[in-house]
Amino acid sequence: MKQHNTSAALALSILLSFGGLPVAQAHHSTTMFDHAQSVTITGVIKEVQWTNPHVAVFISGSIKGEEASVWLMEMTSPGNLTRVSNWTRNSAKVGDKVVVAFSPLRNGKKGGALKRMTLEDGRVLTTDIRAQESANLEETQGAK
Repeated sequence: MKQHNTSAALALSILLSFGGLPVAQAHHSTTMFDHAQSVTITGVIKEVQWTNPHVAVFISGSIKGEEASVWLMEMTSPGNLTRVSNWTRNSAKVGDKVVVAFSPLRNGKKGGALKRMTLEDGRVLTTDIRAQESANLEETQGAK
């Protein structure tokens, strides 16, 4: 009987250890972006996804001299944007004309880590995905 309980406990612990894999694999670092570069596009917001784990903004726009296409701009979580960068769910809306500075994807696809968004009315929204996801964020922000 003792052998049966040990085998069952081992099997259960193996199953439970694999249960956390999808969550652990779902989050990624920001190494997919080339933070040494800054690219600017001008366009119109087509979609805003204000969801965890990362806010995403889709912009139909172009770099000077190129044909317009849809670009995916990734940011940090809604909580970090609200807490650190003073964004709200309604800061940028579908149809807004924008100029966006971002760190491009290393693989050359149409997207990147949004750094600064300037709206047609002159408002500037900023975000630094790397700084906002650094350790001890709450402590460093409270020291300002």
